[in-house]
Amino acid sequence: MRNSYLTVKKSAEARLVIRKSLFISYVERAASEETALAFIESIRRKHWDATHNCYAYIIGDQGDIKRFSDDGEPSGTAGKPILNVLERLDLTNTVIVVTRYFGGIMLGAGGLIRAYGESAKVGIEASGLVERVLSSVVRLSVDYSQFGRLESELHSRGYELREKNFGTQVDVQLLVPVEDIEEFTILVTNLTNGEGLVDIIGEDYLEIETL
Repeated sequence: MRNSYLTVKKSAEARLVIRKSLFISYVERAASEETALAFIESIRRKHWDATHNCYAYIIGDQGDIKRFSDDGEPSGTAGKPILNVLERLDLTNTVIVVTRYFGGIMLGAGGLIRAYGESAKVGIEASGLVERVLSSVVRLSVDYSQFGRLESELHSRGYELREKNFGTQVDVQLLVPVEDIEEFTILVTNLTNGEGLVDIIGEDYLEIETL
């Protein structure tokens, strides 16, 4: 399992008109091939009257599942250019469908490759990107007298507290990248004079927005 990977931030739609043909790109995050195929089918149903519904997707933390379809366009002119955009950006768990309504002007092989590649690109730009970082779910228990300083220091270092429970002491949950857990534990020990308790209770992904 990779400690981090890039994927799209949210569902998105973008449109381009190229020599009278309308290209509509749909971008979605997909954690499995079944999810990707279901999304593709939903776009096909939505645009049943389109000339083509071409797609590509990459699935898996390692990006090991890659599929694409030209859906009737000349071989290599539609699905592969979409896939190439995903590969250049090193994205995974992402599916893109580009729907085309033919406008009456032939684009040629080169024109189609550019059109589908550009459509995929603007769709991703509309979605945005995030880095998903494999992290430990940490439960941190500290005395009330130590919590204020500790909370301030954690915020200054970019940690976001997910839950706070106030009982006989303060219990909080947060995500700590797995590669930082040793450094984090030392930080808590130093800030609480060794009295703070750090328990790893699971794993999750921390999402960091990228440009």
